[in-house]
Amino acid sequence: MSSSDSKSCGALKTEWPELVGQTIEAATKKINADRPDLKVEPLPVGTIIPTVVVPDRVILWVDTVVKVPRIG
Repeated sequence: MSSSDSKSCGALKTEWPELVGQTIEAATKKINADRPDLKVEPLPVGTIIPTVVVPDRVILWVDTVVKVPRIG
């Protein structure tokens, strides 16, 4: 295994670098498939969150506008 792997042999996965650039839906599906015990929470980049560690939460940091903002 390379040093960039996010889990060691037999260990539960704790990060998903391969999901950078994927959609929220695809990333959520992959994380839930790997770790159904976790809750995925998409948040805009820059959101201030408490410094408390939530052991069953994975934050998806998102920052891309994918559709034209418009009135109505």
